[in-house]
Amino acid sequence: MFATFFLAPSISGNRARRMIFALLCCGFAGCSSVPDVPLGREAACSGDASATVQPSQAGASLRPASWADLPGWEDDDLSGVLSAFLQSCRALSGGARWPLWRATCEDAEKSRAYGADDSARLRQFFESRFQPYLLANPDGTTQGRVTGYYEPLLRGSRERSDVYAYPLLGVPPDLLTVDLSEVAPDLKSRRLRGRLQGRRIVPYFSRAEIVAREAAYADQVLFWIDDAVELFFLQIQGSGRIRLPDGSIVRVGYADQNGHPFNSIGNVLLQSGELGPERLSMQGIRAWARGNPEKLNAVLNANPSYVFFRELAGNVGENEGPIGALGVPLTPERSIAVDPRVVPLGAPVFLSTTYPASSKPLRRLMLAQDTGGAIRGAVRADFFWGFGNGPGSLAGKMKQQGQMWLLLPPAVASSWPN
Repeated sequence: MFATFFLAPSISGNRARRMIFALLCCGFAGCSSVPDVPLGREAACSGDASATVQPSQAGASLRPASWADLPGWEDDDLSGVLSAFLQSCRALSGGARWPLWRATCEDAEKSRAYGADDSARLRQFFESRFQPYLLANPDGTTQGRVTGYYEPLLRGSRERSDVYAYPLLGVPPDLLTVDLSEVAPDLKSRRLRGRLQGRRIVPYFSRAEIVAREAAYADQVLFWIDDAVELFFLQIQGSGRIRLPDGSIVRVGYADQNGHPFNSIGNVLLQSGELGPERLSMQGIRAWARGNPEKLNAVLNANPSYVFFRELAGNVGENEGPIGALGVPLTPERSIAVDPRVVPLGAPVFLSTTYPASSKPLRRLMLAQDTGGAIRGAVRADFFWGFGNGPGSLAGKMKQQGQMWLLLPPAVASSWPN
């Protein structure tokens, strides 16, 4: 096909071509354009084209390093890392780059036999099969921003009531998504989102318009949530669990987004003087929202972006993380989101940063298993803390600086990023 249209099966081939041409003409002058984000954390849906790193830049961002260059490498307790890496191998085994990873992954599977939690042996395994590369920004600096995310728990119902009054929406049938990868190679991984208005394609409704048109989305309500603030933070995280009135728990994940750029409500509150810089965290924003219910809708609607969800099948394992962009469950405190145009998904990454709101070193071997639209650039990571309030507290405070070393087997390094 010339391009991929979703949720619009009745469009003919010729008409599709005309529509794509129209979208390309208006795509950077009014039509919404955002990258496709599997987890969909709304903060990661900015669609900021200026922040993207082209594949041609990725090779120049890697500087060969030695293991002695990695601060704290000898001190990291690697127990549990092998199982997270084997999750990466499971996903890589179905991809085109599997021949380059196969030998290393098979050796990792064999290593399970002599002690998956033997930190010394695991360190020897990584040192003997990987080469570390220091990641550098295009300007040559090696420091970058490290944020955090988590999987929240909400209370909801499949039926609306006075208690459960806020809708969690699935993807509406009038949302049109166009994959541009076959149209223009330099727009790889970019998608346009809009809707039909007569014979014209126009941007999809903004958050404020979606909220105002609640009745029009009656058939797309997946669950009714008891708290508008928690629902908003679920949209930022992109995945979560919902406890139903009978005590059962279901999981929801990102399905799509309305195509509008993300506008941080933290910035809105800062610029309006409602919050000072010292309170600009998830906890500070939540406290402000609780104390200012009459102002909440206006602030939320200042962010035009809106995330749609899907209910995920299967039982929710208490210790199993949500599915990341790589297609495997995330491992708390071992999985990170990265820019896949610089860091190949599935690869180990050594991260040197500090704990949230602290100068205490956080130096750990991580697995690149997720992505996000705002996770752009060579030295940029989003640290997955896990499920629940404790990890949520850490994630909400995490705005650190850090360095990253990409670990690649020689066969992969010689061909990356081509």
